[in-house]
Amino acid sequence: MQLVIDIGNTRVKAAVFEQKELCHFYVFASTTELLNADLISKHSLKRCIIGSVVNEIEPFVEELRKQIPVLLFDSKTPVPLKNLYKSAHTLGSDRLAAAIGGNAQAPGQDILVIDAGTCIKYNFVNAANEYLGGAISPGLQMRFKAMNFYTSRLPLLEVDENYAELIGTDSRESMLAGAQLGAVAEVEGFIDRYRQRFNNIKVFLTGGDAEFFASRLKKPIFADQFLILKGLNEILQHN
Repeated sequence: MQLVIDIGNTRVKAAVFEQKELCHFYVFASTTELLNADLISKHSLKRCIIGSVVNEIEPFVEELRKQIPVLLFDSKTPVPLKNLYKSAHTLGSDRLAAAIGGNAQAPGQDILVIDAGTCIKYNFVNAANEYLGGAISPGLQMRFKAMNFYTSRLPLLEVDENYAELIGTDSRESMLAGAQLGAVAEVEGFIDRYRQRFNNIKVFLTGGDAEFFASRLKKPIFADQFLILKGLNEILQHN
């Protein structure tokens, strides 16, 4: 069995796999909390892969390597598709892992993987199993934080799952309509543009806000909250 770790900007996610099967899933507030959970002995794990979008994780990696062989996923790690991104060394591990996770489910097809997290990331893999790139835009909470930070009077809001009105009748509702409906409209617009160019494209949705978007998008999509972890597991098996 193997341990797969995805260190994001807000959370640390971990999964235990038996070959390609995801057996256990965990969410931690920090790498320290993950270490204290003692997953390695609990599940008799044999190897591990780490993908991270944050810096300064070396102490955590070294501590983990005292217990288990660790593959730290970076731009030099061999992957099971061709990476044509022009600045591969700047490509976030989460973006490529999500693309690989989607590609494993639909090999030989054009796919768009949308990772709705701190940022909304669009990742495209063509039918030749080549990763080309995509786009990055502010995520839901980042939009609220930006409106609060760059203005004098707008409050800091949180996502309101129950708000779906087009016309905000006060400042709070107007901010919710702009940030939430605007983000949904953006995602739908990207999907439309990709479908105009690639007729049979499959669209995958993942990330912390995947459920929010999945319930609002009027487009056929495949939602999978574990896509990044599955992609990292594919990379681990490839190596």
